[in-house]
Amino acid sequence: MNIERIREIREDNDYKQADIAKILKVTQAQYCRYEIGVNSIPIEKLAMLAKLYNTSIDYLVGLTDERKPYPKSILKK
Repeated sequence: MNIERIREIREDNDYKQADIAKILKVTQAQYCRYEIGVNSIPIEKLAMLAKLYNTSIDYLVGLTDERKPYPKSILKK
């Protein structure tokens, strides 16, 4: 996983680790461990970050360089 991207997008949006930790409902220390790659980020937390930053999980984890999010699913109501 491209952990540098998680930090870069946070900084690009002028958030501090403590801000994102609060949004994700984890401690700042836990979020820091996500950013430095000590702990894996649960998929639910990645989805929250993707929504926050208006991007895709694929972008956050480095599978694409396309920052634009995918279209909304027609299956979700």
